[in-house]
Amino acid sequence: MSSRKISPVILSGGSGTRLWPMSRALYPKQLLPLVGENTMIQETVKRVSNQDMFTHPLIIANEEHRFIVAEQLRQIGIENPDIILEPEGRNTAPAAALAALHLEKDDPNALMLIMPSDHIIGNQDAFLAAINIALPAVADSQALATFGIIPTSPETGYGYIKQGDELEACAGCRQVAEFREKPDLTTARAYMKSGAYLWNSGIFLFPVRAFLEILGKFEPEMLEACRNAMAGAQKDLCFLRPEKESFLTCPSNSIDYAVMERTENATVIPVDMDWNDIGSWAALWDVQDKDEDGNVCQGDIISHNSRNCLLKSDGPAIAAIGLENIVAVATDDAVLISHKDHTQDVKEVVTHLAREGRNEHISHTIVYRPWGSYQTSDFGDRFQVKRLMVSPGQTLSLQKHHHRAEHWVVVQGRAEVTIDDEVRMLNENESCYIPIGSLHRLANPGKIPLHIVEVQSGSYLGEDDIVRFEDTYGRD
Repeated sequence: MSSRKISPVILSGGSGTRLWPMSRALYPKQLLPLVGENTMIQETVKRVSNQDMFTHPLIIANEEHRFIVAEQLRQIGIENPDIILEPEGRNTAPAAALAALHLEKDDPNALMLIMPSDHIIGNQDAFLAAINIALPAVADSQALATFGIIPTSPETGYGYIKQGDELEACAGCRQVAEFREKPDLTTARAYMKSGAYLWNSGIFLFPVRAFLEILGKFEPEMLEACRNAMAGAQKDLCFLRPEKESFLTCPSNSIDYAVMERTENATVIPVDMDWNDIGSWAALWDVQDKDEDGNVCQGDIISHNSRNCLLKSDGPAIAAIGLENIVAVATDDAVLISHKDHTQDVKEVVTHLAREGRNEHISHTIVYRPWGSYQTSDFGDRFQVKRLMVSPGQTLSLQKHHHRAEHWVVVQGRAEVTIDDEVRMLNENESCYIPIGSLHRLANPGKIPLHIVEVQSGSYLGEDDIVRFEDTYGRD
C-alpha cells in the first residue's frame, strides 16, 4: 500500500438554494455555521487536517466568495490557502480537472481526495478508515474510488450506487455495478431491501494521472479547455485564476457522468460514517439536538404545544403555537414556512424570486466584503443609510462617486479618513462629509472593529457607482 500523502480538493462552488433564506448566492450554506460553531467549509478542512495523511488542502471556489473563503480558512489557522477561482461554474468534473492539472505540475503521481464543502461526517474514524481501505486500489491499481454510504432509510433525495463483487486485490472495495438517479419512494424501498445499494456521497479518491487520462478519453473538449485555462492562469494574492476565455469553452458535466459511469476501473467503498449532505431543512432537523418535544429551536423562539419542528431565526422572534412537522426560518428580510415533507421544494421559491427580478435569493441584508461588511438599515427617495463594519487593519479602496455624497459618523473605534488631499483621524461620535466627486478612502488603523453609520444622498445610490483608483484586494 502507498505511503504517499493525499491532496484534499474541496469543492466550494455551490449556491445552496435548498437552504434559503439562510443560504444565499453570495453567502451559501458552506459558509454558514449550520451545525456547531464552525462553518461547514471550516469543518470540511479540519476533517483533512491530519498532516501525516494529507497535504495542504486545495479549494475550488468562485469569484464572489473568494475573500470570505480565505478569511474563514485564516480563522482556523490556514494563513496562505491555495484557492483556485472558477471563472464560471461548470459542474464538478471541470472543477476536479482544474485541481488535477494544478497538482500534476508538482507531482504527476499525486492522489487527490475530492470532497464537497457542505457535507457533515459525524464519524471521523470511519471516514479515515474508508480512505485507507481505498488506498491500495487507488495507489497501486490506479482505480477511481468513490465512497458509498450504507443507507439507513429509503431516501429519495440521494443518488444510489449498486455494488458489484469485491475486488480480489483490495478487501473492502467493491466493483461499481451501476449508478442510479434519485429514485421514487417505492424504488428506494426496494433498494434498501436488496442490500445491494449505497447512497452516492459525491466523495472521490483518484490518482491524478489516471483521472486525467480517462477524462481525456471520454471528455477531450473538457480536458483541453481546462488545460488551456490553467496554462494561462494568473496568481492574484492567494488566488489562482484560470484564464477565463478558455475555461468558458468547457462543457458542463459532473464527475459521475463524465468519468465514473464510463470507466471500467471504478470501485466503491461501503462506509457508515454518519454522513449527511444537508440538502434540505428537514435534513438539518435530522442531525440537530432536539428538545423534549422534538423541536430544534435556534434564535428568539417561543414554542407552545409544537412538536417535531425546526424553528430558527436570525432576526425577529418566532412564536409557534400548535405546529407539528413544520420548518419556520426567519432572517431580517425573509421568512420561510414549510412542512418538513416539502422542504426539497424551497429551490422553487428561489427560482420564483429570480424570475421576478428580486434579490432576496442573492444576498442577505448584511453584505460581506474583504474589508468587513455593510448592512442597509434605511432607504428612500435619494437617500440610503448603511452600517459599515471595518475589520482591524483593513482599508477600503481609494474611490469616488459621480452621483452621491456621503456622510460618515464613527460609532465605535477610530477611523483614518482620506478626502482628496486631506488625511485625518476621526474618533467616536465624530463625523465627516464627502462631496460628490471627491476622492476618498476609509481605513481602520486600530485593533478593534470600526463601526460607521454612512448616510448617502444623491440621484443614484447603486453599488456600481464606484470608480476605484487603488484597491488592496485587486478589485476593478
